[in-house]
Amino acid sequence: MTVKKLRAAAAAATALVLAGALAACSSDSGSESSAGTTGGSSGSSQPESPTTVRFALDWTPNTNHTGLYVAINKGYFADAGIDVEILPYNNSSPEVLIDAGQAEFGIGFQNQSAVPMAAGADLQSVLAVEQTWTTAISVLASRDDIQSPADLDGLVYGGFGTPAEETTMKAVIQDAGGTGEFESVILGTTAYEALYSGDVDFTVPFIAWEGIEAEHRGVELKNFNYVDYGFPDNYAVIVVGNTTWMQDNPEVAKGFVQAMARGYEDAIADPAGAAAILQEENADVLTDLDFLVESQTMLSEQFMLDDQGQFGRQTQEQWDALGAFLFDSGLLVDADGDPLTEAPDWSQYFTNDYLEG
Repeated sequence: MTVKKLRAAAAAATALVLAGALAACSSDSGSESSAGTTGGSSGSSQPESPTTVRFALDWTPNTNHTGLYVAINKGYFADAGIDVEILPYNNSSPEVLIDAGQAEFGIGFQNQSAVPMAAGADLQSVLAVEQTWTTAISVLASRDDIQSPADLDGLVYGGFGTPAEETTMKAVIQDAGGTGEFESVILGTTAYEALYSGDVDFTVPFIAWEGIEAEHRGVELKNFNYVDYGFPDNYAVIVVGNTTWMQDNPEVAKGFVQAMARGYEDAIADPAGAAAILQEENADVLTDLDFLVESQTMLSEQFMLDDQGQFGRQTQEQWDALGAFLFDSGLLVDADGDPLTEAPDWSQYFTNDYLEG
């Protein structure tokens, strides 16, 4: 077996392991959680204590999370009777924690969260933080030999080991007229340095984070946007909740989602002020305020509102389009790891209901 096939097999195995882990954890999703009850006995004249809601981060705090920290800082969750417990990023993905009932909500990404959802995980997307792809295929601007994704055939991709990424790269390259054949090495976040040094030919940075970092370092990049070549769009960042818990606690779920949406809407209206709050709430890890302002401004102006100028809402069309790609590519499996033979009903995996009323 070639190196390329071994790596492809490893990526497929990763998807199956993730699906299996989620299915195994799902048996705990109905277990009692700290968010299931509020303090105070019935009949007491004392006000009830806030309901604790646990929120799982996907990474260290960054501008994808600004609205969460703005809502905490401005008391929006407190006004809704909610005390948010932030679960720092660890080796378990937010989807695993949420499905297992170890968190009520967390950060997800449509193209990644769709995989465990289709495998039966107890997950539902309740808020689209970013309406479109915030990553792009990036190469060094000095590479005159690369004028479109079609020119990536035979080159080296610095990847991250997520289930759909290599299939996505192949599809975009093919949509641009190439064969979609390339070498792939899993590097994680070191892929960016590898690109800058020329050790890999292309990777997929977040435009509003690594893209800005590269510019500040004097590294000029050339970006290719997926949708420019006919690839489906993607809610780059979503908020995912435990479906069973939300059905059992609809008012708390609604209060949480609306408070968080208000925090993100503040970030759209005042990126600089929101970035300052993000830094204030995470002063130990975020020190460059100018960078945060630049990043948040880019997200607010380019990525966070839909075509109608609304924040947070999701459409059946976008879930269906990306879901069809995932299904047709054989990336979706059931709880036993077997490929799905029928496309999921994606309307079950997202909702705008908690934003309303």
